[in-house]
Amino acid sequence: MQIVKSEKMDNGMRYTAGQPEGVCSYLMEVLTEGNVIRRVRVTGGCDGNLQGVSRLVEGMTIDEVMGRVSGIDCGGKGTSCPDQLSMLLRYIQNNPL
Repeated sequence: MQIVKSEKMDNGMRYTAGQPEGVCSYLMEVLTEGNVIRRVRVTGGCDGNLQGVSRLVEGMTIDEVMGRVSGIDCGGKGTSCPDQLSMLLRYIQNNPL
C-alpha cells in the first residue's frame, strides 16, 4: 500500500492510499476526526460489501475497527480489503500529522 496523500481538513484529517496489496480495490480514503473514523471510501473491489463495511465503521475509533477487521482473509489471498483498511489505519495511528 502506498500513501498517496495526507492532508488536514477543517474538520479532521484525510488520508488517501493507493495500491492496496493482494486485493481488487485500488484506492482507499479515510477521513478522521481525532481517533474517530468519519468516512471511508474504497474504489474497486466488491462495491456492495465495501459500502457496507464503510458505513459500519463510521463513528468507530481506529482501534475498534483495527480490532475487528485486521487479519480477515479473502479467498485464500492472505489479506482482504478490510485487512488492508486496518493497515491504512495502523499507518494513520503511527504517523499523525
